[in-house]
Amino acid sequence: MMMYLLLIVGFVLLVKGADFFVSGASSVAKALKVPSVIIGLTIVAMGTSAPETAVSITASLGGNNGISLGNIIGSNIFNLLMVIGISAVIIPFNSDKEILKRDMLWNIAITVLLLVLIFDGSLSRLDGVILLAGIAAYLTVVVRSALKNRVEDNSDEKVSVPKAVVFILGGLAAIVFGGDLVVDNASLIAKSLGMSDTLVGLTIVAIGTSLPELVTSIVAAKKGDSGLALGNAVGSCIFNILFILGIASTIAPMTADYEIIADVCILIFVSIVTYIFARSKERVSRLEGLLCVLIYGTYSAYIIMR
Repeated sequence: MMMYLLLIVGFVLLVKGADFFVSGASSVAKALKVPSVIIGLTIVAMGTSAPETAVSITASLGGNNGISLGNIIGSNIFNLLMVIGISAVIIPFNSDKEILKRDMLWNIAITVLLLVLIFDGSLSRLDGVILLAGIAAYLTVVVRSALKNRVEDNSDEKVSVPKAVVFILGGLAAIVFGGDLVVDNASLIAKSLGMSDTLVGLTIVAIGTSLPELVTSIVAAKKGDSGLALGNAVGSCIFNILFILGIASTIAPMTADYEIIADVCILIFVSIVTYIFARSKERVSRLEGLLCVLIYGTYSAYIIMR
């Protein structure tokens, strides 16, 4: 019973920690006059991906590669189908042209790259270095775009820089501690139920660590900030693969079984489908959002049954 309670405590720390981190980081970014779409693709995407970072790196250090790799693949599928889908069901939102032309194509390309890298059954340290080089290249492109498109922040919601720094540090501390609790107790639950680490990573841990993305995108969509809503989900997917898997596999090489390879193929399909939805009429409609949710339900049934 205690392990279930500690798992819930871990998830609460992850979500609240990410919430404080995002608030602080966004305030700093706004002080630098960075557009909201850039904030969504970088600062907010990194902040909401902090739970995945904590969980995957902790799992990698502990030798739980199934949770580490499964968490990232499961989180990305959840981000694209459920984060974008539920946000669109609640309120349809427009697709930012910059995200369509650059970031969603990057997401498809790096997911295909991941499939190529794990096709030999492992994600080696060299593969990790390749992924880290990819995040460096991506951030360079995005930062250059941000410098060319600076904007004034006229919003009333402003946090002082010193307070923002406290939010960032406190949020990160909660995320790291929460991530540790989630990995440890998810592993115990998996063993007690006879589940594989991969299945737990793809389901319980993936959904739990993706809650910050879901909450952030829903709030952004309701406020009419489509750049932040879509940018957060897509940016998190890119960050998850390039940075988190890059760091985790550099720390400890990972093994990839046939089931994970199949899940990456599904992720490629999902990436293409969501790109098509976002590109059609340059908005994600309520019907398209509902289709995303239904696809995720089908995927969930598939991984539980297999």
